[in-house]
Amino acid sequence: MNASSDKLPASLAAIPRDRWPKHIAIIMDGNGRWARRRGLPRIEGHRRGAEVVRTIVEEAARLGLAQLTLYAFSHENWRRPKEEVAALMQIYELYLEDNLQLMMDQRIRFVNAGRREGLPESTLARVIDTERRTAPNDGLRLCLAVNYGGRQELVDAARSLARDAVAGRLDPDSIDEAALAARLYPETAMDVDLLMRTAHEYRVSNFLLWQISYAEFYVTDTYWPDFAEAEFHKAIHAYAERHRRFGGLDGSNS
Repeated sequence: MNASSDKLPASLAAIPRDRWPKHIAIIMDGNGRWARRRGLPRIEGHRRGAEVVRTIVEEAARLGLAQLTLYAFSHENWRRPKEEVAALMQIYELYLEDNLQLMMDQRIRFVNAGRREGLPESTLARVIDTERRTAPNDGLRLCLAVNYGGRQELVDAARSLARDAVAGRLDPDSIDEAALAARLYPETAMDVDLLMRTAHEYRVSNFLLWQISYAEFYVTDTYWPDFAEAEFHKAIHAYAERHRRFGGLDGSNS
């Protein structure tokens, strides 16, 4: 599903579609700092952040992107206070419940990337139900990374290959990049074109380590709760102006 040119913002209308990113991944950062600057509890920053997720998801669907992957809760985030973790899981459940109709109306297919072991029972049930209901949709693929870690994903892929090798179903010498990529989480199978991070942070934070091998980076000072469509458009425009050589040479031989 592609947005018609007459509905595109001016910053994108002149850019050929083949220069747009197909898969955008975002490290949503700054919720806590946004709340602290306003004298609010951290959880209020997370609630506001969930509202922004809806806004950006709607815009990504409207623009006709193939996939949007959002880093919502990392494997390391379990180290946060129990009260904050419980509140984050509740926000996740409410987001899925409140936005199911939006996903159906805009043909968004929802998937959850990450280890499912350890997720609260109610959260996992909501995830599974939302994935099932939206599975027939053919528009934007919305991937929320929850209980996700890039290293953990690679470990899980290596374990899968090792099991087959030990069982005699796989020759270890036949393992190549394609074989490993095939054992990654299916929700993250598409390589990332554009990796964005908010709140002026430059770390990848254990996010999609395999998939961002050739991604373009875009960092903004904006805290995630203040992120809006205009900044999203700006990032896509910046991506389109870059020359992606993948180790080779472009026409300028630079």
